[in-house]
Amino acid sequence: MPRVQAVRTAIQKMLAAVPFRPFAISLENGDRVIAEHPENIAFDPTVNGDNAGSAHFSVIGNNLFVLSTFDAITSVTQVDRGQ
Repeated sequence: MPRVQAVRTAIQKMLAAVPFRPFAISLENGDRVIAEHPENIAFDPTVNGDNAGSAHFSVIGNNLFVLSTFDAITSVTQVDRGQ
C-alpha cells in the first residue's frame, strides 16, 4: 500500500472510532496539530481504483489551521488525555 494511502487509512480509522479519541498529526516541517473532534479534519475520502483521491487535507486544532498533503505527515498518534 502506498504511503499516502496508508496515512489516509490510519486517519479514517481514527475518525471512525467509537468513541472518538483525539489524535495528533505530526508534519515534516515540525508542526504538530491535534484533531480534538472528527469535524476538525477534512479531506476527500474517496478512493477510485489506483487513484487515491486528493492527497490534500486540512485540520484545525490547538490554534493552528493546517492545509497540507498526506505525504507531509510523519506520524499519526492517539492523544492520551491524561497527559
